[in-house]
Amino acid sequence: MTEKSGSGKLWGGRFSDDLADLGLQFSESTAADRPMINEDIWGSQAHCIMLAACGIINEADLRTILGGLAQLRQQFADGQFELDPQLEDVHMNIESRLREIIDPEIAGRLHTARSRNDQVVTDARMHLRTRLLELRSVLADLQQTLLDLGAEHLDTVMPGYTHTQHAQPISVAFWLSGHVSALQRDQQRIAQSYERVNRCPLGACALAGTSFPIDRQITARLLGFEGVMEHALDAVGSRDFVAEVLADLAIIASNLSKLAEELVLFSTHEFGMIEIDDAYTTGSSIMPQKKNPGMAELTRAKTGLAYGRLMQALTMIKALPSGYNRDLQEDKPPLWESLDSVQSCVQIMTAMVSTMKLRPDRMAELVAGNYAAATELANFLVRERNLPFRDCHRIVGHIVRTLIDEQRLLTDYSRVRELLAETGQQVSEQQLAEILDAQAILRRQVSQGSTGVEATAAIIEKLRQAIEESRREIAAAHQVLIQAREQTDQIIKHVLKGGGLAEIEL
Repeated sequence: MTEKSGSGKLWGGRFSDDLADLGLQFSESTAADRPMINEDIWGSQAHCIMLAACGIINEADLRTILGGLAQLRQQFADGQFELDPQLEDVHMNIESRLREIIDPEIAGRLHTARSRNDQVVTDARMHLRTRLLELRSVLADLQQTLLDLGAEHLDTVMPGYTHTQHAQPISVAFWLSGHVSALQRDQQRIAQSYERVNRCPLGACALAGTSFPIDRQITARLLGFEGVMEHALDAVGSRDFVAEVLADLAIIASNLSKLAEELVLFSTHEFGMIEIDDAYTTGSSIMPQKKNPGMAELTRAKTGLAYGRLMQALTMIKALPSGYNRDLQEDKPPLWESLDSVQSCVQIMTAMVSTMKLRPDRMAELVAGNYAAATELANFLVRERNLPFRDCHRIVGHIVRTLIDEQRLLTDYSRVRELLAETGQQVSEQQLAEILDAQAILRRQVSQGSTGVEATAAIIEKLRQAIEESRREIAAAHQVLIQAREQTDQIIKHVLKGGGLAEIEL
């Protein structure tokens, strides 16, 4: 037994006094650590099994430690274990409780060949894996909702915009599937980040590895990691995976804000193309007629949180020297907060899209009311009269300018016919009606990826396949984690029943 020091901390051997209360309040991390309690226990179980498999602790101590950890895990599940801020972090809380459940000397063997430095980053990576899979799943739900609605409106015409001005007619399906296409890149980014997150730092110890003959591959397999993060110094001192995920979240938030902005605009009286369900709108305390798109506005605003947390993380890791620095304790609050915020935004957007009403008549009215068919008239002159596009652009531009001055529209086919005739182009009113009809314009759009009915249907089918593939990837990754947890539990049961590790393939 060691002589009692002046500090009561488990790390307090070289200290003559405890941390000041103010210092403890300033530095403890239990609130940010709480989401990782299960991961910390699982990591301790796997580490303990590995120590025994490598002959570093004996199997009697293994059995005792695993029994204590099993009790602790059950206490947490039953709501009988909460983190004590006086014990600073999740690791010290679990080790202290374990020392109460079993012989303290045996409990003390658990921390052989590991450090809080590699523990905390292992816990964070384990918890983050689950959160990323959850996020991918709700993203897939939003994508599916957008596609399902779009597929019902392949030939429903609405105005497309550039510079927030009427551009060309597009379909509702084309509009909605455009958002799905952007979200699919978000899916890809998260999947790629997951691969880099899913590497096990445990066994890197404080920064330099250990002189004990550990087997890091065992712990990696038991914890469901794809492999180890090999370089010990890099493993404990890097948080680029946090910044990468926060960047993914910021981009997702940006993509959601675009959709949210369109829901806000398109639901106004001036646009009138959609109506957001009452369940996702709010009223005014003074104006009884108001129906405000509050959830869409909040989604738009919460983009700032995602951007801010990314900048917080990038600033935190800037110019840190190699190895673990206490600055890195500040990685988890922005990560968990941004994950919570972005995931809630995805879910609220799914709810809004699934319940909103479209106004096809108003969409068609807007398309007809602001010269959106002008490009197709120019294309007709190129295609049928073999004129250079620039000449056709000039001709149609002059016609539009004249119609605006006369307060007429392109649907005034008689006047358009007269103006074309002045340029030497004879086109009948019947031809103009076909050329300028918005749905006919959709049918003529034939290029790959266009708003044409067939082209958009092809896009939707490809996106459906991509969503299905995403769901398969998510399910497969979940299954790996489930199997790793089950394997660890099976080993624990075997050991607690008196079995030895030699009878198990690790």
